[in-house]
Amino acid sequence: HYNELPDDKRNGPKFYVEDNVDPVRMAALLDVIEPEKTCFNVISKSGATSETMTQYLIIADILKNKGVSLPDNIIFTTDAKKGNLIKIDQSFGGAFKKYVLPDGVGGRFSEMCPVGLLPAAVLGIDIKAMLAGAAYMDGLCSSPDVSNNPALACAVLQYITMKQGKNINVLMPYSDNLKLMADWYCQLWAESLGKAVDYDGNVVNAGTTAVKSLGVTDQHSQVQLYIEGPFDKVITFISVIEYACAMPIAHGCEDIPDVGFLGGHTMQELIQAENKATAYALMRAGRMNYTITLPAVNEFTLGQLMYLLELQTAYTGALLNINTFNQPGVENGKKATFALLGKKGYEAQKAEIASAAAPDKKYIV
Repeated sequence: HYNELPDDKRNGPKFYVEDNVDPVRMAALLDVIEPEKTCFNVISKSGATSETMTQYLIIADILKNKGVSLPDNIIFTTDAKKGNLIKIDQSFGGAFKKYVLPDGVGGRFSEMCPVGLLPAAVLGIDIKAMLAGAAYMDGLCSSPDVSNNPALACAVLQYITMKQGKNINVLMPYSDNLKLMADWYCQLWAESLGKAVDYDGNVVNAGTTAVKSLGVTDQHSQVQLYIEGPFDKVITFISVIEYACAMPIAHGCEDIPDVGFLGGHTMQELIQAENKATAYALMRAGRMNYTITLPAVNEFTLGQLMYLLELQTAYTGALLNINTFNQPGVENGKKATFALLGKKGYEAQKAEIASAAAPDKKYIV
C-alpha cells in the first residue's frame, strides 16, 4: 500500500509502472495523477518499442498542451549513443536527463542497471546494498563445483527434471513483498529458455512453462493441482525466516476450538507453518520441490535472490545449448504488429497476414 501512505510516511513520490497499452488503464492513470507535477521515465533501448513510444506520444502531447517543457518532466533511460530517444533528445538540444541502458543487457536482465536501480533509488531503496547482495551471490556462484555453486545446483536440478518431462516450473514465494518477483521470473525464464533451435541449428523447442504462485493465497487455488494433478511440475518455494513484523494474533473465541487455537501465535508463525506444511504435502505425494530461504526481505537479500535467479537461468540455457539472451519469437510478434499498423517497410508482412486463411464461420457465434 505504498502509494496510499500519507506523504510524511512515504520515502519518496508515488510510483506507477505503466507496462501495458490497455487504453482504459491509461485513462485511469490520468485520473489519479497531475501530469504537469509528474516525472515520466521513458525506458526503451531502441526508442522503437511501440508500447513505450505510444505512451510517450500521449504524455508529450498532454504536457505540450499544458505549456510544460518536456525535458522538465520527462527523463530517458536508453542507449548511450543511438536510438530514437537520442534523436528526440538531440532535437531538444540535449536537454533531457538521460540514463544509460548498457549494451548487451536485455530487458529481463536489467534490474541491476539504471532500468531498475533508478526507480528503486527514487523510492528510497538502498541500491548500493542491492548491488552488494548481487556481488555477494556472484562470489558464492564462482565455483565450477555444482555442490558449492547454488545457482548452478538449481540449474542442474531444473535441467534434469526437464529431461524427465517436468515441463512446468512454479515459483511460489511466501511473502507478499515477493509476489512480483514471481511475475518477473516468469518473463526471465520463459523469454530466455523458450527457443526453437540450439546453437548447432537443431530444432529442440526448448524450455519449460514458468508459473507464478503466491503462498498462502494459492494454497486455496493451485496447490490442489500441484499435489494431485499431473506429475509435470517442479515447485520452487521462497521462504523467509524473519518478516519485517510478526503481527501477534489476539486471543479470542476460546469456545470455538477451530479458531481459538490461533490465539497467542503470530502471523509470521502461521505463514511459516503453512509454507512448511505445503512443502511436506508435496514431498509426501512424491512431487518435486525445493526451497530458497531468505533470512529477511531487504535490499541485500533481494540483490542476492535476483542475481541467483538470473544465473540459474543462464546456466540452464548453457546446459540446453541455446541462446539464453535473444528473443526471436518476440521479435516476430513485433514485426507483425508493425505491419498491421502500417509501418513503412513492413508491407510484405502485412500482405502475408492478409492472405492468411479466414476463420471458419461455422465456429463463430
